[in-house]
Amino acid sequence: MTLAAALCAALAAPAPAQSVDDIAQVRMLPGWRTDAGRHMAAIEITLAPGWKTYWRAPGEAGIPPSFDWSGSQNLRTVAYHWPVPEVFDLNGMTSIGYDGHLVLPIEMTPASADAPIRAAARIDMGVCRDVCVPLTVEVAGDLPPTGGHRDARIVAALSDRPFAAAEAGVGAVDCEVAPLEDGLRLTARVDVPALGGQEFAVIEAADPALWVSESDTRRVGDTLTAQVDIVPPRGTPLAFDRSAVRITVLGTTGAVDIQGCD
Repeated sequence: MTLAAALCAALAAPAPAQSVDDIAQVRMLPGWRTDAGRHMAAIEITLAPGWKTYWRAPGEAGIPPSFDWSGSQNLRTVAYHWPVPEVFDLNGMTSIGYDGHLVLPIEMTPASADAPIRAAARIDMGVCRDVCVPLTVEVAGDLPPTGGHRDARIVAALSDRPFAAAEAGVGAVDCEVAPLEDGLRLTARVDVPALGGQEFAVIEAADPALWVSESDTRRVGDTLTAQVDIVPPRGTPLAFDRSAVRITVLGTTGAVDIQGCD
């Protein structure tokens, strides 16, 4: 069991019985078919007051959401466009996610561009207030190849994305790797203008099975340094590709999404 799952299980134990509807309302926003032949829809999550849910990399105290689209028809691929998350404290541990409400745009590529998409997803997600609760919900929608409209909620969520590296003026991105007894230590140095406040960097490995620690984030001038430990599952070798590292820097004035490092 992962640290996050163990923590969530421990915190959830004393929780009073609550239904999914008491905590979260989850639905699909049907959106529109784009000029490129893909469909821009979204999952909208509305939480009860005081509840939070998690970003794709939720921090040590969170549970990453997972999506199973196997019940869909005429759906080839999906791409998630995550809005900028918040960094918050949960029982003394850092978590990353959304407070109260999330619209997650999802760009769907149909197998046949001229046919409707029957989109059906099983979503496993964690939500937390004083306790953590794992939820499983199902959503579905028929997405026609024509019609639809540019839903303002989806448009706003797309606008709230992190900047790309080029948009934010990111310069050199250097990664130094040092071996540990059970994994490795990665130190990333990024030339990036300050994003305001107490910046926080999230480092993700391409392999979701790898455990990545919370980063130690520091800034000196225009250089931000983030250091994490990366550990593979027990008994498995560690294969690590620097070009596949994803670094997200979060600050009070926005965020930057950086793909790969040297």
